[in-house]
Amino acid sequence: MAPSPARPPMPAPMPRRAAVLGAPIAHSLSPVLHRAAYAALRLPGWTYEAIECHEADLADRIASCTRDAPAWAGLSLTMPLKRAVLPLLDEVSDLAVAVGGANTVTFPGGRPVGDNTDVYGIVTALAEQGVGAPSSAVVLGGGATACSALAALRELGLPKATLVVRDPARAAAASAAARRLDVAVTVHTFAELADLLPVDLVVSTLPKGAADPFAGLIAASGAAVFDVVYAPWPTPLGAAAAAAGNVVVGGFPMLLHQAVRQVELMTGRADVPVEAMRAAGEAALR
Repeated sequence: MAPSPARPPMPAPMPRRAAVLGAPIAHSLSPVLHRAAYAALRLPGWTYEAIECHEADLADRIASCTRDAPAWAGLSLTMPLKRAVLPLLDEVSDLAVAVGGANTVTFPGGRPVGDNTDVYGIVTALAEQGVGAPSSAVVLGGGATACSALAALRELGLPKATLVVRDPARAAAASAAARRLDVAVTVHTFAELADLLPVDLVVSTLPKGAADPFAGLIAASGAAVFDVVYAPWPTPLGAAAAAAGNVVVGGFPMLLHQAVRQVELMTGRADVPVEAMRAAGEAALR
């Protein structure tokens, strides 16, 4: 019997480009995470870079990538580009519309398509630490990450939350997102924070240092704490909550898991190497 002919080797995946856009962007950990995924997935020639891009330049950048769509696997976006990109896209996922921001753009069929992976990142980061079904939550801050946090709480089964902001007028975007998400919110100032505790979970979406004055108060409440800041870690809030014996989730797990979902969207692969990406990110942070 004649031997079966040898199967021709599978063609190597076409090299693709990807990037994270923002300003400033040099500090971004995203290139480390995505490049680690490409190496583990054996995607030769795939590149991921950090590109300085201001809001005024975003339309030209999206148009350029769309024209050269076969070369582009996708883009990651930081604020304020997550909101600014929405009118520049041909299609936007329902979640990104509800949240009011897309942190991921891909180019299937040469069309710019937006999605939001931040919500997945928050839900998965919380689940890793056993925070799967809080019955009450306070969200500190009213920006884009607060909007994603409200969507994550909805996915965890919580139909209501409390927003704490410096100025209630600055919570308009988060309040609008809550209405689209069908999450009931009440808005308070930081002067009222002590009266809003205890709760099961406190999510701080504040920039580095802004939550420091409230670290002791929150830690003493016994709440699980999720602080989106990932460097330097631990933050004073994270350290105080850990010293009090509370569950603490840092910003790096969120960053990791939103990147995992982005790699899935950009490569079409379901076998994304989470632990290889985690190890690379942790090494870079050290």
